[in-house]
Amino acid sequence: MPSSNTLNKNTEFARCLECNKVSTFAAFHWLALAFKDMMRAPILSLIYGIIFTIIPLAIVYSGVYVGTYLVILPATVAFALIGPAFAVGLYDVAWELEKGHTPTLLHSLKSMFRNPVGEWGFAVLLMVVMIIWMRLAALVHALYPSHANPTFEELSAFLTLGTIIGGILLVTVFAISAFTPQIMMERRVDIMTAVMSSMNAVKTNFSAMVVWSGCIFILVAIGFITGATGFIVIMPLLSYASWHGYIAVIKTKKPREYE
Repeated sequence: MPSSNTLNKNTEFARCLECNKVSTFAAFHWLALAFKDMMRAPILSLIYGIIFTIIPLAIVYSGVYVGTYLVILPATVAFALIGPAFAVGLYDVAWELEKGHTPTLLHSLKSMFRNPVGEWGFAVLLMVVMIIWMRLAALVHALYPSHANPTFEELSAFLTLGTIIGGILLVTVFAISAFTPQIMMERRVDIMTAVMSSMNAVKTNFSAMVVWSGCIFILVAIGFITGATGFIVIMPLLSYASWHGYIAVIKTKKPREYE
């Protein structure tokens, strides 16, 4: 029977998992590994790619055809950060490949309920942040000059406040979401432990995370430039790379079987 110290260690709330220090350009290695995963599981990658393409298509449709251009920028950035929270199924595919197993759609779908309180609670948390972000964007837009062809001086308050708010939210959400979904899936820990561990890992590997966030931004931008159809490939690629980044950064448990 495990000792009381062991039980306390396993049930400790809001602890911080140890992390490794990786090279500045490690993200390119993660992307290379992700590309190999796509080649090894093309059908599953395609299925998930199509599913994840529906969301940005809706964003593009709302902006172009409905005329709600105000939501495009915050929704685009939020989608780039929220996407990993809904990519647990793809993390499972990468994990199965890592262990030498043959991934299946059913097994990957079951992974979404491996830590339901943590995984779905975190998804709700990010959705709330996105809504707040969009509301703040609407408030900042009220500072936009009411007349046509405003000067730079007239736009300064609008641009300055918008940049500050957007920058703070961008850094915050990236820090709490970089590794949180992966931690909760593999470790089945509480949401605060996963969030604190993610933030610590991002702080410890700041230069590498800057490069990784840049890769995410560029790939997401390419996805929207292609009318969202590019996400069929981009979302699986980013999800697999995120998993390999997690394996490289967070000191994980040894690979184990799970139902």
